[in-house]
Amino acid sequence: MLNHVNKHHIRVAQNASGRSMNVPVYHIKGQRPGPKVYIQSSIHGAEVQGNVVIYHLIQWLQSLPICGEITLVPNCNPVGTNIKAGEYTLGRFDPVNGTNWNRGYHYDAAQVMAFADTVTAEESTASIKQRFREHLAKAISDKLASPWGLGLAQQLNLRLQQLALDADYVLDLHNGPVSTRHIYIPEYARESATAFNFPHCIFIPNVFAGALDEATFCPWWTLTEILNQRDNRDLEFGVEAFTLEMGSQEVIDFTEGEIDAKSILSYLTVKGLLPESQIQPLTMPRIGVMLKDYKTLFTSWGGMVEYCAKPGEHIKQGALLARVLNIDELDNDKGSHDILAPCDLIPMLHFPSASVLSGTQLYKCFTNYFELTGA
Repeated sequence: MLNHVNKHHIRVAQNASGRSMNVPVYHIKGQRPGPKVYIQSSIHGAEVQGNVVIYHLIQWLQSLPICGEITLVPNCNPVGTNIKAGEYTLGRFDPVNGTNWNRGYHYDAAQVMAFADTVTAEESTASIKQRFREHLAKAISDKLASPWGLGLAQQLNLRLQQLALDADYVLDLHNGPVSTRHIYIPEYARESATAFNFPHCIFIPNVFAGALDEATFCPWWTLTEILNQRDNRDLEFGVEAFTLEMGSQEVIDFTEGEIDAKSILSYLTVKGLLPESQIQPLTMPRIGVMLKDYKTLFTSWGGMVEYCAKPGEHIKQGALLARVLNIDELDNDKGSHDILAPCDLIPMLHFPSASVLSGTQLYKCFTNYFELTGA
């Protein structure tokens, strides 16, 4: 075997019987030094497709020369995976505290600013990077050791974040309810959009909302801006993080999984981890949108919904998006309501159920979108 593959398990939770819930951690180290990569899947229990993507990645990476190290954590949330109601997986929220499993990672802007005060104008990039990682690691360890304790979701998030701290590139694999492929990219890493084979790209600002990609790039982005402005430097720490949305939840598809694995391998090739890889980014149309223009369409009516617009479809203003059936008005012209597109848009995903309450998120859509050049 060309690369050294090590597998161990870490405890991420304990059930009410006191039994540990463990997840496997696959660590693949190349024969030559290089960047570090962290990839995880299924932080939301129903979002399972990332596991088959990691399976394909491991098959490729065992025999493909690597410059660097790659850590892969499939099914990183076994608690969420096992929250079932009939045939459905209700694994988006911690069932005890109601917390979104993807909103408990750590970031504290004040801690970043305090660290920046310890950096001199003469300190090297490598030294800053090493010390800042140590600073972040201590902050997370201190939080986990809090005498007041933490909720289950935050405990899980912080233990996973500890695994990702040393990585230069962090990829969090997700799925939407009924969804097409799209990827969240920090604005400063815009050039990386064309390294993945994702047709839809959402560019996000330096704002923390609790997710792993934000918890990874927000500290480095903030530190970079503080030091460059204060010291008139041009520092680049080379840390990037992404959330990859790879189709619909509750689905495993090995063929589609191989497609997404090759997309990730093309990114790793561009970043220099796979010096002998022949897998290159595809020449394909790519559409971008700023996060502020990624809009949610809510329904004003409750009822039964037909979703008429498909994820990834280009919809013109005024075109039919959905039709809502009103059970109490079937004998008159109020028996159904048409929901029309308020502007030109591209739906990325829609609610999975035909039964909706008023105020339900029906669609999430690209608006004011644009074509990416160099694609």
